[in-house]
Amino acid sequence: MVKKLETFKAKKYKDADQTFEAVRRIYEAHTQHLRDAFNDYCEDSTQAKRVRAFYPYVRIKTKFARRSDIRLSYGFASRPGTYMTTLTSPDIFDEYYREQFRLIIKNHDIRIEVGVSDIPIPLHFALGDDFHLESELSEEQVSILPQFFDVPDLDILDDDIANFTHVPKSDDEADPLALFIAPRVDLSLQRLKHYCGTRASHFQNYILFTNYQFYIDEFITLCQDMMTKTDDPELKRQRMEYIAFVQPGDNVMLNQNIENHDDSANEGVNLKRLPQMPAYHLKRADGSGITMINIGVGPSNAKTITDHVAVLRPHAWLMLGHCAGLRSSQHLGDYVLAHGYLREDQILDEFLPPSIPIPALAEIQQALEKAVSQVTGHEGYDLKKVMRTGTVATTDDRNWELKSYLTQNKRLSQSRAIALDMESGTIAANGFRFRVPYGTLLCVSDKPLHGQLKLPGMADSFYRERVEQHLKIGLLTMTLLRDLSPEKLHSRKLRSFDEPAFQ
Repeated sequence: MVKKLETFKAKKYKDADQTFEAVRRIYEAHTQHLRDAFNDYCEDSTQAKRVRAFYPYVRIKTKFARRSDIRLSYGFASRPGTYMTTLTSPDIFDEYYREQFRLIIKNHDIRIEVGVSDIPIPLHFALGDDFHLESELSEEQVSILPQFFDVPDLDILDDDIANFTHVPKSDDEADPLALFIAPRVDLSLQRLKHYCGTRASHFQNYILFTNYQFYIDEFITLCQDMMTKTDDPELKRQRMEYIAFVQPGDNVMLNQNIENHDDSANEGVNLKRLPQMPAYHLKRADGSGITMINIGVGPSNAKTITDHVAVLRPHAWLMLGHCAGLRSSQHLGDYVLAHGYLREDQILDEFLPPSIPIPALAEIQQALEKAVSQVTGHEGYDLKKVMRTGTVATTDDRNWELKSYLTQNKRLSQSRAIALDMESGTIAANGFRFRVPYGTLLCVSDKPLHGQLKLPGMADSFYRERVEQHLKIGLLTMTLLRDLSPEKLHSRKLRSFDEPAFQ
């Protein structure tokens, strides 16, 4: 028999930790209530009754913003008013929520109200990503489930806030406090497990995307090596920065250089086949490690995965992949640092028209350039021998080379493009759209306009010579960005006029 759900009265707090604990108590009580009711439903659905539970909310009312540091791009409301959002999964967003609460209290000198919202928690999200209704219940039980529990409501699962198209339903409705409401976040948390094969809780704050398995293979080798025990003091110190390496199936490899590990930490399974876009996580205790995802080929995949990774509010994501070099001065294996994007992928045109520029972010660009210099050994003017900066064109046509020479070259020449690929522009544009710092470092793998096509023999040689170095550059870049701290990394270029206060 399901116990009566505890009543939570709205209460205001002026301490970030107390605010977080209030959110956590409401969320855990309501999700547990749904799980208990569902267990009863599974035992005897003929006795089932309608059961509902709701997300916690936080609300603030501001009169002024007392920003202690005008360089910070988030943590304050830009104008007086009432702001609210619903929250979910405090176990995943622990540090993130606490930081947002702390900054709002600091910048506005106000209390944060916490209470129970009128947005129902869909049963699917309360059960977590390890439960599959279709396999655990009969067909009849699944069909009548919406009579007794709330299910995901697509009418509210949109990105209107992030797209700046949100329109309040009434004059009394509070303005958004965050880019994503709780149900939208929960949907993405489950999609990440589906597409990437690991729990969302394993994802780290620094994300590398690639379009080739070669990079993943090299990353796996490097990460497994870092988890092995060593007696070298300096090497041990470096390896102990990371606590674990996680592969699809939630297979956890613990760092053997760290004592007192819980041997039961690995509860993963060996997958019979890899998911669509497998993710691998080199974890740090504070979540500031590196996640690498093989997104495969094409802008559709690039949009799909960044739509969902964005709800985790990472501090940076970078594209490391291959491209076609468009200039005669380039050589196979040269690097391309994107300073601009010619977006002809069409995948985001509805939400972010191609006429809107996607700016280069100084912090990301400087870190990438510094990493290329350190890994290749080229400095200053000599760096131009192995790397070129400029516009990267992104297309949705894998066989773009088959278009008319004159038709193809006109746009590329007008834009001064130096390289062409199928994912970078999409990843950068979605970073801009979702306020996630982004960057692109590509490696020239072919030059179709100059008779150097990507053929098996040439490709194999190129991959052997360049993948390891390219990955080292990406990993070093993430280390440099981590040293900056999130406050310095999140650029004001990504924030519009009246932004939600949450980062």
